[in-house]
Amino acid sequence: MSEILSEKEMRDEPASAAIRCERAAAELRYGRPLRVLYGNGRALVALALDTVTRAGYDSFAAALRNRHLLFLTPPRAGVLGIDAPQGALVPLAGVSHEDACHTGYLRGAVIPQTWRAGTAPAREAAGLARLALLLPAIVVGEIEADDPAFADTVTIRPGDLAAAEKAETGRFSVVAETDVPLKDIGLARFVVFRGGLAQRDQIAIVVGDPDRSKVVPVRVHSSCITGDLFGSLKCDCGDQLRNGLKALKKKGGGVMLYLDQEGRGTGIAAKMRAYGLQAQGLDTIDADAELGFGADERRYEAAAAMLSGLEIARIDLLTNNPRKIAFLRACGIDVVERTSLTGTVTAENENYLRTKAAKAGHMIDIASLAAGPSS
Repeated sequence: MSEILSEKEMRDEPASAAIRCERAAAELRYGRPLRVLYGNGRALVALALDTVTRAGYDSFAAALRNRHLLFLTPPRAGVLGIDAPQGALVPLAGVSHEDACHTGYLRGAVIPQTWRAGTAPAREAAGLARLALLLPAIVVGEIEADDPAFADTVTIRPGDLAAAEKAETGRFSVVAETDVPLKDIGLARFVVFRGGLAQRDQIAIVVGDPDRSKVVPVRVHSSCITGDLFGSLKCDCGDQLRNGLKALKKKGGGVMLYLDQEGRGTGIAAKMRAYGLQAQGLDTIDADAELGFGADERRYEAAAAMLSGLEIARIDLLTNNPRKIAFLRACGIDVVERTSLTGTVTAENENYLRTKAAKAGHMIDIASLAAGPSS
């Protein structure tokens, strides 16, 4: 949108906030700026380091007369030795695009000597970068709201992302369904849901004919291209996918929700960056922190909405993850039972499994890791 939003427009319904957020996320993916309007004649403009070119970065710095700053999320700030629970803003005057990237998300960056606490508009921009599946390393600068240099910039406001998530994350509808014969499972019903912020498609795989009036076995599985599709030994995701389907069949029927949440919600590109850091000796959680992410960026409102659409309210959840149980319960799903789901321990994934238990609280028996299957 090219015009400055009026106060009335900035107070309109959450659905419009979702539209603004989706447009802004698309702009960040293309390496273009977004604008966060304060409502007091001032605004923040922001670019994603993940996608902006060197020329784009230099033009942005020039338009801001070198008053641009780098926003670091709390996890990334912590990696650099900065205690900043609201994130940190680091001045970038005279700092090249390459050096800004180094500070923003690369290993071995020099600790910034000057910084100030992050602001709500900067955190909003970082949140939109995560929505766009980009690294949350954001270059920002404050401007007059009517600055002609940014007249055609897509505009949002602080609070738009939270309003959009509240309004849209539970809105899913079935767009397609059909039976698919699966190896070792038999005929399963694939039900495709569409909705949520950014309108991603999510899949429910109904195994057998579960009795929805009783407790239904359910596996909520986040996508893992490397493990699920290519058999990566770095994780146990592929094992959990296949063993989960077998467990649903053995229990007489159930549902697997296959969610588009690669890399614990960070996206495939960030996941591959994290894999590179793991090859340097970091565990999976520390690698994500280097990139600016928390230990687990996944959300499960989509899973709750899909279960509601399938008329399933009480479940036996196949998981070792207590956070997943708590999230679904907070969304109104009655998790009556929990069934552990195990995979095969390998030399390549043992440290990963130990990290899940030690740092993420997964209910895994560490003593049995070397002796037999775990997850």
